[in-house]
Amino acid sequence: MAAGKQKKMLFGAVAGVMLVGVMAGCNDNGGGSGKKVTLRMIESLTSPARTTVLNEMLSKFEAANPNIKVELISPPFDQADNKIKTILGAKQDLDVLEVRDSTISEFSNNGYLEPLNDYVKDWSDYATEVDVAKSVASLNDKLYFITNGMYQRQMFYRKDWFQEKGIQPPTNYEEMVAAAIKLTDASKNRYGFSFRGGAGANGVPDTMILNYNFDNIDHDDSMFLKDGKSMYSTPEAKKALELYVKLYNEGSPKDSINWGYQEQVQAFTSGVTGILLQDPDAIPALMEKMDVNTIGTAPMPRGPSGKAFTATGGAGWGITSYSKNKDAAFKLISFLSSPEQNTYFAQKTALIPIHTTASEDAFFQTDMYKSLLEMSSKPDEFVNLKANTKYPGIGQWGQIAMESGQSMLLGKVSLDDTLKQWDQFWAEQRANLK
Repeated sequence: MAAGKQKKMLFGAVAGVMLVGVMAGCNDNGGGSGKKVTLRMIESLTSPARTTVLNEMLSKFEAANPNIKVELISPPFDQADNKIKTILGAKQDLDVLEVRDSTISEFSNNGYLEPLNDYVKDWSDYATEVDVAKSVASLNDKLYFITNGMYQRQMFYRKDWFQEKGIQPPTNYEEMVAAAIKLTDASKNRYGFSFRGGAGANGVPDTMILNYNFDNIDHDDSMFLKDGKSMYSTPEAKKALELYVKLYNEGSPKDSINWGYQEQVQAFTSGVTGILLQDPDAIPALMEKMDVNTIGTAPMPRGPSGKAFTATGGAGWGITSYSKNKDAAFKLISFLSSPEQNTYFAQKTALIPIHTTASEDAFFQTDMYKSLLEMSSKPDEFVNLKANTKYPGIGQWGQIAMESGQSMLLGKVSLDDTLKQWDQFWAEQRANLK
């Protein structure tokens, strides 16, 4: 599932609702003529707790807009994007959908998304949305969704374990792997690192390879170097991947080769692992299931350059290109995206809010967010790099990297051949880009 801390001022929900009435091209669609509209809406980054929060917000919207009913679809997280693709491909009834930085290219290239540029022209809250939230949601100067929250990884670690071993929080990847190995004691079912070899497995190796190629990465085309070759083609990529394999073999549970997000976080909260690299949406689970005094946070590890790329990710609410209720759909989106509602959503789901007016909120000043703030306050050391969402194949990349990565970790395919496969995939993506 990718900045720092962004902002919020508590605007009244009523203000958010009222201002939408003058919204882009209002041809009513449930906005005041007495016509009843049912909006079908689907989320992607689902979890039971998140869905509960979203339903609460939708109830508020429906109370303020009695002519609009919202029908929320909440597929299980691991199936959600495929469910969305199926619905879109069949042009089944759907008005509002959650678009991610990893799906925006595929969905927009297939003509599934309505550009929102004209809708936001008269939406006053758009003025306080931070630039990075707008950037995450845009492609080729077209805005395809309103970001509902941003995420950026940081390091969570077990302070008590580190103190026992006399280890300081790692500042780079070599230190992180060394710490993970030192913390590991299989006889006690204790391992250093919450490894993720299942869905989303490419997050750590891609980040390591990026950072080992730090000085040569093309910032406008981040899977590639300034000379046009993919980042997987270099000796630095091999060094990074060797370290990644060592992290799995010597510092991680063997069954973590199949772990996804839930298993990775659960291993940390249940005392099986001591280091977790994760977005802030993991914070609620950590706070609920652990003694907060045992949880430390630190910035993401740096590469050999002494610097690190940080990628701000995000997801948000878009409108299907074939929706018959586009104005009502944007009325819903603008309500959910108002400073008050978005900040509430960010607090409840542990995301970074999208409005500049949120910056002084006490909630985002806690220890759990301090490393995110530290990274955002040092932009020359922690360099923000926009995710490379322009390639349609980015939606396939996670599956390909997971399957080939598992084969490599199990010793079925060599590290060199794995890098060749990854290099070939991205070289073809670039060659075929329209």
